[in-house]
Amino acid sequence: MRMATALSVVVLAAGGIGHAVVTGLDTGITRVDPFKDMKNRPQAGHGMNVLVVGTDGRDRITPEEKQKYRLGGAPCHCTDTVMLVHISEDRDRASIVSLPRDSYAEMPEHTDLTSGKKHHSHPVKLNAAYAEGGPGLTVRTVESMTGVKIDHYLEVDFTSFMRTVDAIGGVQICTTKAVKDPYTGLDLPAGTHELDGGQSLQYVRSRHIDGAADIGRMQRQQKFLAALIDRATSGGVLLNPVRFREMATTMLSSVRADEDFGTDQMLALAKAMRGFTPASSEFVSVPIGDMSFPVKGIGSTVKWDAAKAQKLFQALREDRPLAASAPSAQTQKASSGKGSDAPGTVVVDVAPRTIRVQVYNGTRTDGLGRKVDDALRGTGFDTTRTPMTGTGQDRARTLVEYDPRWDRSAKSLAAALPGAELRAVAGRGGTLRVTVGADYRGVTGVRAEDSGRAGPFEAVTGDQVVCP
Repeated sequence: MRMATALSVVVLAAGGIGHAVVTGLDTGITRVDPFKDMKNRPQAGHGMNVLVVGTDGRDRITPEEKQKYRLGGAPCHCTDTVMLVHISEDRDRASIVSLPRDSYAEMPEHTDLTSGKKHHSHPVKLNAAYAEGGPGLTVRTVESMTGVKIDHYLEVDFTSFMRTVDAIGGVQICTTKAVKDPYTGLDLPAGTHELDGGQSLQYVRSRHIDGAADIGRMQRQQKFLAALIDRATSGGVLLNPVRFREMATTMLSSVRADEDFGTDQMLALAKAMRGFTPASSEFVSVPIGDMSFPVKGIGSTVKWDAAKAQKLFQALREDRPLAASAPSAQTQKASSGKGSDAPGTVVVDVAPRTIRVQVYNGTRTDGLGRKVDDALRGTGFDTTRTPMTGTGQDRARTLVEYDPRWDRSAKSLAAALPGAELRAVAGRGGTLRVTVGADYRGVTGVRAEDSGRAGPFEAVTGDQVVCP
């Protein structure tokens, strides 16, 4: 959000009235010092890195808004969203990297802010860093995991988010299929939608639409940010000092940031980023190695692909673009639905890497469960790697059992197992169960519909995900 505000100053600054508009705005920002007493930090690279976190601030939401947007319960005092924003040294590109909140992390040695108890380094989920040590520990943890030196810190809560979207006049989101989440109340049919602040909050918080869970949610957050940039740079907000100041004042009144990111820095950044458009932004999620990495005492975590993640963060440090410069003819053909990665590959709705699968051997053929687990993992599914032996009578037909909420994921999995029976089981949860039958003849390769993500990091530029 702060990045969007910085972008919004561009036209005003270029017109000579920027300073008059933004002077004094930063006095409403609550200041924090996330870099206090930090030692042994990563070496600075090129460009500027901003750690943007979204916090659970439902204690500031009105009772009516809590009910309307399904925000009941107590706030968790943790980070609901974590993004690393890199502004290139030449100020013509912004790279936004989403870090899953459930990422497996090694918490640095620290003192708990609540209890005052000293803790040695220990494994946690990434969003727990804020609960235990606030902004400072969050910055330390992210720097330790990425090797990227953080220059600035920005914290946005629910209230700031909703009010900012309303002040900018809403955001336009397009969906190719209906999206519905009973937990947040999100219910959008296929088509183009103008979302207000509350609806936007539902959109970026939803993680129970299908088996993509947090990965799907991060992609929707990226799509939303691209739409926000599009509205800010093309919707007249920049050219209207009154509307701009209203938006900026609304947002900055409920954010927290480090001391060194104020009016002068915003103006300097804005002047250097003239002509910034959605195409100037690129979005990527950190590469995942295991979507359900079990940790004793913590539960299921998201384990990064260490080798691929290292290459991604090295690219940030070296200030290199993450998205492919231009789609190849092969990529364009695939994205149009007229091609595939390999002969016989089936295009499915949900990316295999986001679908968690437990395999059972429903026959008396030794080693069949392992064979199927390996084959499904080979085509991209997130299998448990621990196939088990089914109970009851031998199965003649392969069975896929799934929670009704993950029906699209189940259909994508069934496409890889031709002839498999689909069976909805209420309460099954996010892990799909495959019981291999005697009819098993192999796994068919599948891939998700290409949304324009290409290159080694599957990055996408903002103009590729906004409404046409």
